[in-house]
Amino acid sequence: MKLLEGKTSIVTGAARGIGAAVALKLAQHGSNIAFTYISDSSADKAATLENELNSLGIKAKAYQSNAGDFAACESFVNQVQQDFGAIDVCVNNAGISKDNLLLRMTPEQWNDVIGINLDSVFNMTKQVIRPMMKAKKGSIINMSSIIGIRGNAGQASYAASKAGVIGFTKSVALELGSRNIRCNAIAPGFIETDMTNYLKEGEAAAEFLKKIPLGRFGSGEEVADVTLFLASEMSSYVTGQVISTCGGLNI
Repeated sequence: MKLLEGKTSIVTGAARGIGAAVALKLAQHGSNIAFTYISDSSADKAATLENELNSLGIKAKAYQSNAGDFAACESFVNQVQQDFGAIDVCVNNAGISKDNLLLRMTPEQWNDVIGINLDSVFNMTKQVIRPMMKAKKGSIINMSSIIGIRGNAGQASYAASKAGVIGFTKSVALELGSRNIRCNAIAPGFIETDMTNYLKEGEAAAEFLKKIPLGRFGSGEEVADVTLFLASEMSSYVTGQVISTCGGLNI
């Protein structure tokens, strides 16, 4: 059974990692996919993913766009509406980390992380709610992090950005619930991606695993499964929630 047959979903930052897994999962369930990547170095991966998604019998298109830039988001969403005709689901996944102790953190590092991780969620949500309100339906899914809930030394900027995503999510859910637009967040824990490869080496990995009740890192597909639930009608009475996908790390 395909849960998103005929729907159109946006996934930001989908050239690799969690974003790519989410795009693939939603496509496997019938959704057309418009996804973004930001850098020229990701163009080949984006093209490969676009071809893989189209091979599933849905329509998919990659767009080079910076979710941290308001004007770029406006242009991107307008183009998606022209290319696809509708926007049913928006997954705000684009994110970066520039870890550093607060004592050593520069304003530039802080602003870069806030700009991509938090400003991007505002930028994209601001644009997609217009077509969603017109259609009187929609699901917005924001990628937060378990670090946004519990904090982590050396990640003050990342934690602040992801905690901000949670507050934003709850506020949007309250504003748009009457329009049948749902807004939820996912808080992944330590997921096996390029961004977390360094955590799997040596003693650091053993220390992290001790803190996770399930005793392992998660996969992008496991985050994608939760995203599918929130994108589909299976979660039709769920809004303003944060679903931790962290192996029990926040217990």
